[in-house]
Parts: sequence; structure tokens; C-alpha cells
Amino acid sequence: MKIIILGAGQVGSSLAENLTNEANDITIIDKDEKTLLSLQDRLDLRTIAGHASHPDILRSAGADDADMLIAVTDSDETNMVACQVAYTIFHTPTKIARVRALGYLSHQQLFQQEALPVDVLISPEQLITEYIQSLITHPGALQVLDFADKKVQLVGVRAYYGGPLVGHELSTIKKHMPNVDIRVAAIYRRNRAIIPEGNTVIEADDEVFFVATPTCIRATISELRRLDKPYKRIMIVGGGNIGKRLAQSLEDDYQVKLIDHNTVRAHELAKELDKTIVLNGDASDGSLLTEENIDNTDIFCSVTNDEEANILSAMLAKRLGARKVMALINRAAYVDLIQGGDIDIAISPQQSTISSLLAHVRRGDVVKVHSLRRGAAEAIEAIAHGDKTTSKVVGREICELKLPYGTTIGAIVRGNEVIIAHHNTVIEPEDHVILFLIDKKYISDVEKLFQVGITFI
Repeated sequence: MKIIILGAGQVGSSLAENLTNEANDITIIDKDEKTLLSLQDRLDLRTIAGHASHPDILRSAGADDADMLIAVTDSDETNMVACQVAYTIFHTPTKIARVRALGYLSHQQLFQQEALPVDVLISPEQLITEYIQSLITHPGALQVLDFADKKVQLVGVRAYYGGPLVGHELSTIKKHMPNVDIRVAAIYRRNRAIIPEGNTVIEADDEVFFVATPTCIRATISELRRLDKPYKRIMIVGGGNIGKRLAQSLEDDYQVKLIDHNTVRAHELAKELDKTIVLNGDASDGSLLTEENIDNTDIFCSVTNDEEANILSAMLAKRLGARKVMALINRAAYVDLIQGGDIDIAISPQQSTISSLLAHVRRGDVVKVHSLRRGAAEAIEAIAHGDKTTSKVVGREICELKLPYGTTIGAIVRGNEVIIAHHNTVIEPEDHVILFLIDKKYISDVEKLFQVGITFI
């Protein structure tokens, strides 16, 4: 696929790295020549220095025959204008834009073909807000990822000593939870992936990914670790787009405090938020945190634009007694390095944004993609089409499928019915199939598996 990426920042660079590894023809445009040279040294792609929305620059990048344009510059306006130019002059089939400002996002009629022809809108702030909300809803989870309109979720949990399933084989899950149907999709032990089998024994400190319906998640987490009490008190650091949205989404159900160091911004937030207590101060000030009862805080979430400040304030909050701390971290390399120590959960905006973009790049009918473990693994939702003569999956039991190494089918969604996958489950036409790949290099094999042919013999 021929793809033009506008913007060589954290998201654009990470996306380029992901896509060049999958044999796509990538061109990236940015005004910063130094950044482009660095990318060209590391990756097999073309770079163009210039203004991303200018027609002559887009033409020199190959927009005349590009399959997709992904606009992720720091400017909403540049991203939107670039999509307009790609539509009007180059007739680019798929146009994706990152748009952050709520003023634009609250008027969806702007993004129609007759107005601003953006096919897919990406809002990193909204993605991060929803992701943090899901973690707060499911105490004890490291990750909660939605599929099939939230009918199915993939949950990551760290197993602790004392969990009823710890030290037992996976085949005993049904005995432990006779009324709960789940599928363990993957286990990571000391950062090494283990393909789950019936005789696989769960060990303490394993990171276990399982697929389940939302109603089964709490019971399953309780089998792997001591169940956390529901959260009540939440402290947010940073009153930017993410912090404000997060406070607005949580303040009706939780006791929320928000700290911002900017006096003017703190006063604005105090007027705009209904139930949130807004504090003007420095979250790295231990005396302020102590005064605000950090030792009684269930969730401390630092989401400022300064990742070093996020890391330090989260570590301080943990030392002072916060139950669980989260930090927004932009550099993907930091995420695995930091998570699991003093910081319980490291949140990567790039990972969330890239996941939302990958679904539009995948071949076959792939409707959802979640990139995991710094892009090494993926969970995808693919739709099965055709019949037994034209499809390699339809009409066959899961045990008959030639799945690539390390690929697990976790669940099937058929209409409104959720079927947790077992070896004898038969895939039917239009089923939504939820798969976990421990190694993303096999994604092309999975795509081929779900593509419909004239006939398969």
C-alpha cells in the first residue's frame, strides 16, 4: 500500500516504523530536515521536507497515486487542509486526520465529503481519556481493550502470589469458575511470550491476557490476584485537554481532584468543571500531596505535557501512599521500562493513536486493531466473509485452521451473541473473530487467511 504520512513527530515516526516493517511504500513529510534525515537513516522510506498541506509538496511525495494520506502534524488546521487538498486535487481514496481541538470535534458535520473530506478522525486525547476510564472501571487491570462495540474485551492482568489460579494449569479454570467462560490469549513471563496450552501453569508475576465479556472480567481478575476494592478518590495532575476531559468524564461517579500549576488555567477549570475540586500548585510538592490526603487516594493520574514531571510526580505519589499511580509517557521506549515498578501503569498516547490507525491499513476486513507491547504484538478483530469454498476460515472448526505461530482466537461475535472460542468452535459467515498475535510479523498471514478468494482447494 502506498501511504503518505504528514508529520514526523512521535506519532508520525512511530507509525512510519510500524508500517515500513510491513512492506508498505511510505513517504513522510515534515518541515524539520534533521528529523527526516534521522528517520531515513533508520527506516526504508522516502522523506520530503516542506509544508505538509501544500499541493506541490504532496505531488512530489506521490499523492497522484497514493492509497492513503495520514495527517498527524501538530496543527489541526494543517491536517484538515491537507485532507481537502488530497481529496480535491489528487482524489486520494482514504484520508485520515488527527484533530485535537474540541471546538472542531463537537461539530461532526464539518467532516463531510462536501465540507472537509476527512474519512477518519483521530483524537488522541479522546482515545487516552476512554482508555484511562476503562482502567478505572476495572480495578486491578493493566490494560482493557474493547472489541465488537464493547461486547468483548481483552484484559491484561499481572498475576500475584495468593491468586487462586496461580500455580495451577489453565485447564483448571473451568473448575475454579464453572459459570464464567474466558479464553487466555497470551502469557508474558519475564517479557517472554508463552503460548497458552491447557497444561500451562500460571506463575506469580506473569502478565496474563484473557478475552471475556464485560460481566466476567471482575471474577477472572479475582482468580489471578487479590481483588482491588472499587475506586472512589481520584487525583488528576494536568489541566490540559486530557486532564480536563478525564475530570469531566469521571466527576459524576468519583471524588475527583485536579492539580494544575498554572494559576489562570486553574481558575478557568474551576469554572468549567462542576464537581471536581481544582487546586493550583505543583504536583511534585510532597507537602501539597500530603495536605490533599494522597495516602487515601485510589488513583493518581499524571497527564501533563511533561513526561519527566509525570514520572516524578507519580513516583512521589506512590511513595506517599497512593494505591495506584498512572503516568502519561510519550516515548514508547520508556513505557515497558517504567511500568510495574513504582509506577503501576504507563500510558502511551502513541500506542493508542497507532492502534486506531492500523485498522485502516490492514488488508482484509479488519475493523479493530490494538497494538501491544511497544508494537511487537497485536490484537485484532477481523470479519469472516464468503463460504467454505471461497474462505479459509468459514465453515471450519478452529482446530482445523492453519493459524500462524503464536496466534490465538479468543472469541467470536455473531450478531449480539458472544462465543468464547474453543477448539471445536465453527466460524460462520460475517462472524467477528478476535485474534491475538504474540508476534506482529505474522499479521500478513492472518490477513491472507481472512481474504476471500475465487476458490480454495
